[in-house]
Amino acid sequence: MGRGIVPKEKIEPRNDEIGEMSMALNQLISAVERQTEFAKGLGAGNFSQEYHPLSEQDTLGHALLKMRDDLYENERFLEQKVEERTAEVVRQKEEIERQRVKLEHLYNEVTDSIKYAKRIQEAILPLEADVKKQLPDSFVLYKPKDIVSGDFYWMEKVGKKVFFAAVDCTGHGVPGAFMSIVGYNLLKQIVKEENNPGEILNKLSKGVKDTLHQGVEEGTSKDGMDIALCSYDSETYELQFAGAYNPLYLVRDGKLIEIKADKFPIGGALEDSDYRKYTSHNIQLKKGDTIYIFSDGYADQFGGTKGKKFMVKQFRQLILDIQNKSMEEQKRFLNDTIENWRGAHEQVDDILVIGVRI
Repeated sequence: MGRGIVPKEKIEPRNDEIGEMSMALNQLISAVERQTEFAKGLGAGNFSQEYHPLSEQDTLGHALLKMRDDLYENERFLEQKVEERTAEVVRQKEEIERQRVKLEHLYNEVTDSIKYAKRIQEAILPLEADVKKQLPDSFVLYKPKDIVSGDFYWMEKVGKKVFFAAVDCTGHGVPGAFMSIVGYNLLKQIVKEENNPGEILNKLSKGVKDTLHQGVEEGTSKDGMDIALCSYDSETYELQFAGAYNPLYLVRDGKLIEIKADKFPIGGALEDSDYRKYTSHNIQLKKGDTIYIFSDGYADQFGGTKGKKFMVKQFRQLILDIQNKSMEEQKRFLNDTIENWRGAHEQVDDILVIGVRI
């Protein structure tokens, strides 16, 4: 008993003083056994079991009863907390589900609106049949980053000349798409009155600034566009080109010639923009020449084994490498090349490349 061991055998009773001590010891052993069973029951979570102390002075017995009551109270408190937490988690889950449904509904509404805007934007793009009619040996590689695009291509036949352009508006997605509508409408109006590409860009820049109320004041919108604009006479093979940031590539006899663009954008709020004029370049083409105009999306695409940009140098070499292919084959090759380069990377910008073989 002194080592905490409860004897299994009980002492045989005797009718003397030793017998009385034996009976007292047997009672103590029974009490310890009952206390032990009671403690085991408490440990197992049985807080309803009965236990009677040996006497009013039974300190251990009363301590065990108090421990039972305290444990029971703690159990009830914890169960209540668990119920409250569970109810809170359920409420939060229900709220999250309501918000998810709401967001999904809003997302679908926005997506449906953007998809409808895509149809509107596509309506302003030249039909493939019209492109082939005006520029029979040509291709247009057009890869919007989002549903709608900040890049757009434009074409208009005026007299004997075919005007065509690759335009890169500020941003991509919805903001870029709004700018593309502005640019399309202005080009369509201006070309009715002006046939010199440099002058067309001058008026386009003014039109963008007027439409967007751009000035030199603080906070004025700086939105605009980069553009490569060509005017081509199929009878004389004369090409006129003007550009804002975006150049023209001419491939002749296995060499690539770059016709540089002016280094200032269409529109914007530059203080001296009213005094900057775009340059028209006159180029006499010949049979077998190939010309390319484009936005910066192709060269700026990240990819490859090191996740770097494709870069202008590699794009120029690619243009030279595909000269033995038909224009349709060139389009497929350019598309496959940039997709393979991109790999798992996100498309970073709208991509537009127009190629024309004379």
